[in-house]
Amino acid sequence: MPSSNNNNEPVKRGAESALNRFKMEVANELGLANYEQVDKGSLSSRQNGYVGGNMTKKMVAYAEQALQQGLDANIGNSARTERPN
Repeated sequence: MPSSNNNNEPVKRGAESALNRFKMEVANELGLANYEQVDKGSLSSRQNGYVGGNMTKKMVAYAEQALQQGLDANIGNSARTERPN
């Protein structure tokens, strides 16, 4: 079984399970059934990229909607800005 090289940490503690559920929801919408159990190495880069790309697209749309509704503070306080060293 391949080991994961993913060392990305969610910005908010406890968000990992919600992000995983979101990933599975997006994968199901794209027709990738049982994405959680699938060996991601057996999928094409395009298939895996569609999942991440659509997750990002949905998160940006959510943030845009929040900004339109005047929830600027919620967006601004959601994650710290990382600056290069």
